Amino acid sequence: MALAATATLGSSPLVPISVTAAGVNSSGMSVSFGARRMPGISVQVHSRRRGIVAAGAVARGEEGAEKTFVEEMRGVAMRMHTKDQSSEGEKEQRGPSLSELEPNLEAYLRYLVDSKLIFQTLENIVDRAAVPWYAEFRNTGLERSEALKKDLKWFSEQGHTIPEPSAADTRYASYLEELSEKDQHAFFCHFYNMYFGQSAGGRLTGKKIADKILDKKELEFYKWEGTLSELLQNVREKLNQVASGWTREEKNHCLEETETSFAYSGERLRKIFS
Repeated sequence: MALAATATLGSSPLVPISVTAAGVNSSGMSVSFGARRMPGISVQVHSRRRGIVAAGAVARGEEGAEKTFVEEMRGVAMRMHTKDQSSEGEKEQRGPSLSELEPNLEAYLRYLVDSKLIFQTLENIVDRAAVPWYAEFRNTGLERSEALKKDLKWFSEQGHTIPEPSAADTRYASYLEELSEKDQHAFFCHFYNMYFGQSAGGRLTGKKIADKILDKKELEFYKWEGTLSELLQNVREKLNQVASGWTREEKNHCLEETETSFAYSGERLRKIFS
């Protein structure tokens, strides 16, 4: 039976959780990944008929061809959206949509500072390469920390006070560090969602904010050197190559981390409107 995870943000710096993430290994037997401690997030994983992947089945595209793993990840990620955000979304819209909310500059600066922390953490992890395949993702052209550094410098020159990173995203950075050493498959999920999310919905959000509070100034955070589609395709191919050696159980485990990834990124995005 397929799986789905529900995540809620909490205030505790390191919340013990009970996770019974039942995956399916290559023999078709059900397995459990047990419990994991996540900073600031409580996650329950429960089974349901319609979930992340069909147990023991090969993921298929519309034409019947086997999907790449990045396509699987995208499919799960899109279902984390609401219908207001994407026609593929399955999440219920609660309260006003982000497009109906008004951003404020002070809150946006907090968002940029926290985003810089997380992207810098990801870059540091692949530079250290505690797991050999991490090194494949150095200097992909998708890196964002230097761009954010330039943006924050510009805001400072305009007379704005640059805040310190929030406690929540400081915990998230620590969580990513821990995952990168102890759970490479779950880390893979966060890596994918951060970079590919920024290249898609992140750009649209940035444009809306620029139109409303920055006199349409385009920040460096939303610019890439080279052709973005080519940069993304290069990373897709590398991600697929890494995942090609994983078991179905390991792939399912990676996909199950999507909800946790979205819980953190959603909380960061909401800061813009607080």
